[in-house]
Amino acid sequence: MDDGLEIKEEEELYEHYRIVVDKGQSLLRIDKFLMDRIQNATRNKIQNAIEADTVLVNDKPVKSNYKVKPFDVITIFLPKPPRNEEIIPENIPLNIFYEDEHVLVVNKAPGMVVHPSYGNWTGTLVNALVYHFQNLPTTQNGVSRPGLIHRIDKDTSGLLVIAKTELAMAHLAKQFFDHSIERTYQALVWGTPESDEGTIQTFLGRSSYDRRIVANYTDPEKGKEAITHYKVLKRYHYVSLIECKLETGRTHQIRAHMKHIGHPLFNDETYGGNRLIKGTPTSKYKTFIDNCFELMPRQALHAKTLGFTHPQTKKWMQFDTELPDDFKAVINKWERYVVSDKE
Repeated sequence: MDDGLEIKEEEELYEHYRIVVDKGQSLLRIDKFLMDRIQNATRNKIQNAIEADTVLVNDKPVKSNYKVKPFDVITIFLPKPPRNEEIIPENIPLNIFYEDEHVLVVNKAPGMVVHPSYGNWTGTLVNALVYHFQNLPTTQNGVSRPGLIHRIDKDTSGLLVIAKTELAMAHLAKQFFDHSIERTYQALVWGTPESDEGTIQTFLGRSSYDRRIVANYTDPEKGKEAITHYKVLKRYHYVSLIECKLETGRTHQIRAHMKHIGHPLFNDETYGGNRLIKGTPTSKYKTFIDNCFELMPRQALHAKTLGFTHPQTKKWMQFDTELPDDFKAVINKWERYVVSDKE
């Protein structure tokens, strides 16, 4: 009995990954292979895990110089992040869009990670929150995310609501669960969707080939239901500005869904949008695209509006932000490009 408890406690200190190597994979050192597959895992962390025999290939420990082969089954155990009390408060400025005694609405800048994780223990939104606000509630399972009910990706900008009290946490969490929170995003995508509006409905789950990527499935056993409603706001020959309304809030939902229908987000490296996809690859056009990528070195996605019922007053609250400067700069370039192309 005691042995069983000991094992359980030990297992809780690790995160477990299982990767089946693709049949088309070329020979590659396992440390390099895993750096590409496990989000925020550094080479040093991978090599330490290999040295500790917590990286197994076909159930056997390997060395760092082992070359991964097609159909290898790799299992990895990595230490979990520190718990809530270990978060370091940091005096990082926050763009506070709205605040009262119950809730806080933050306009997150691109490049800021929301909560600490591998490779990002400091400089996150949570580090800033625990500095500026004391006694923020944690999520119900005690995970180290004070006040957080939802999140957006590091390189996505826009609005987040933070709970300042346990009451607000409970009410807002229920609204997210019931899908009664309203969230719209604006995105620049490659290509021009055939329909002016549409709905994408799939099951999203981690890709078995690359854990950084979320894959679309038709089998509910392989993922969670995800529903995105989109509307084309403007077409710019080879890209389109769209609005997305989330019915569910899955990891990478918009990015994975738009890739699924053949319109990956502009400059989204993870989902293949960071290369020239539409348009004739003339020297002039390629330079134009490269300049756009330099202006906005991230996926073109912004959490533009957020609406919810206030946990105390029960009144509906709606917030709307402008596109950030880098996004506006790229839109302006495309507008000028379309005008010059007509001349």
